Amino acid sequence: MRVLRPHPNVYAFYDGRVEGNRLFSDAANWIDDGGYELGVAAFAVADGAEALIYDTHLSIAHALRMRRFVESLGATRLRVVLSHWHLDHVAGNEAFSDVEMIANRRTLEHLREHADAIESGTSSGPPAISPLVLPGSLFDGELRLEVGRLEVKLHHVNIHSDDATVMFLPRSGLLFAGDTLEDTVTYVDEPDDFEQHLADLHRLSGLAIERILPNHGDPDRIAAGGYAPSLIDATERYIRDLMRSASDPDLRDRDLRGFIAEQLAEGSLTYFAPYEGVHRQNVARAAEAG
Repeated sequence: MRVLRPHPNVYAFYDGRVEGNRLFSDAANWIDDGGYELGVAAFAVADGAEALIYDTHLSIAHALRMRRFVESLGATRLRVVLSHWHLDHVAGNEAFSDVEMIANRRTLEHLREHADAIESGTSSGPPAISPLVLPGSLFDGELRLEVGRLEVKLHHVNIHSDDATVMFLPRSGLLFAGDTLEDTVTYVDEPDDFEQHLADLHRLSGLAIERILPNHGDPDRIAAGGYAPSLIDATERYIRDLMRSASDPDLRDRDLRGFIAEQLAEGSLTYFAPYEGVHRQNVARAAEAG
């Protein structure tokens, strides 16, 4: 796991995108065939004695290393924010079981609903996450926090998942996007909610965003400060084209490069081959949803 520092007071803990390497098993599993293959980051915002952790990564081992790092900075008051309920974002929760863990109410509902399957390794296959530590501090809509001298605002949106929480630092214009924005392309989990995804992407674009830090993206871009706000528009266009592809055979049959040719040409997205499989699944789900 690499520790990147894209901005003052901000740390990214990045793992994955290591060609030919698997982290958990040669057999199919949600770590290697998901977040690790695509590349995944969790983040920390730290100032003085306080640190706010955004997601707990792929495993307890990842989470413990994150915790040791922020504590080495002098942070003694730690809090955790969960971006949403998916496994590659909550797997390390146990390492923070003694600190305040914050999520929107919908995230807790999803985790409770799927807890037995997650802890038995039958939710998305192995490995199991057991025990699954649940968030104890809940919010609805928006929540304002302070981390040392830094102001942080949490926003509940329905993009990628209906329980997404994005984290915004108004003074620096930094948006921590979770999985609401992704490079190369978003992973479609709830195609029936496309219209709501678009509405909430439009709502995000109204924030005074300077740079975007997604959980899944190019590590070099993240290390260099993150993505431009154009990532939001690129994602909107991709979702609209997915919706069109349900009734457009030519669009439906394009590979990922052809599907996002404009975004690649303008540099708002970068091509990473493992996203071809994600794209094919997205197209299939869009067609099923009609």
